[in-house]
Amino acid sequence: MNIPVETKPALWGMAGGALALALVGFTWGGWTTNAKAETAAQMRVSAAVVSALAPVCADKFQRASDAPAKLAALKATESWSQGDFVEKGGWATLPGASPPDQVSAVARACAALIIG
Repeated sequence: MNIPVETKPALWGMAGGALALALVGFTWGGWTTNAKAETAAQMRVSAAVVSALAPVCADKFQRASDAPAKLAALKATESWSQGDFVEKGGWATLPGASPPDQVSAVARACAALIIG
């Protein structure tokens, strides 16, 4: 079988075009890999969980019997450790064991709601 001489440049052109298409698609076209899409989805899920549970945490804090004293203690705490204060108080721990990093995120958002 004889292959025409024009075949080699055509194959190189197709390979170059496929490479250029992939480069443009992933750079400017909005294409993503499965792993990157999964990571982005997990981040959105975590943010949604935190925004849903922070008001519940704040409500638990405000309904506590010693809420005014705890509020004063929370306000006296440095801003960078207010989330730890809420987490150690148990207000950010909700039924259905959440991952520790999510509890910390809920505690920080809860402290911001309580103070703010």
